[in-house]
Amino acid sequence: MLKNFLNFVFELVKIVVISLVIIIPVRYFLIQPFYVKGASMEPNFYDHEYLIIDEISYRFNEPKRGDIVVFRYPRNPQEYFIKRLIGIPGDEIQIKDGHVYILNNNNPDRVRLEEPYLSPGVKTYGLTEEVVALGDDEFYVLGDNRNSSKDSRSFGPVNRSYITGRVLLRGWPFDRIQLFETPVYVL
Repeated sequence: MLKNFLNFVFELVKIVVISLVIIIPVRYFLIQPFYVKGASMEPNFYDHEYLIIDEISYRFNEPKRGDIVVFRYPRNPQEYFIKRLIGIPGDEIQIKDGHVYILNNNNPDRVRLEEPYLSPGVKTYGLTEEVVALGDDEFYVLGDNRNSSKDSRSFGPVNRSYITGRVLLRGWPFDRIQLFETPVYVL
């Protein structure tokens, strides 16, 4: 009887150890869950949705314009935000007349960013119309719900070191499960 109990405990410990050896690296180095709080990304993401964040892609590739990313809030790194990358290193961003304009080495003329993922009629307004030049490791992020988003318009560009990963999958609610691809921009 005691021998059976000890075998049971030994098997249980083995299962727990093997599970931890698999789960911990996946959770801390490959993907992690994220819980949406707030309305800053509506209508694409709603409050209380669960997302899976790809943490490994950015170890090998640079973030791209249009990626939906999770990052640590620059003014309080304990908080995490979800936003869309609008400006990438080397860009100059200007918000004027309700639109986002980008100037970079590939486009010496200012180009208006077309954003098909926004609801029709959504305008983007900035605090000023000044041009924001992004450094080598800086990204400009905006929420898709432009009127209800705290983003780079208020706290400035986000350093690359604060970016945790890109949104890969919405896992909850089940009726909204979706894989996310980066939109293609014509600049």
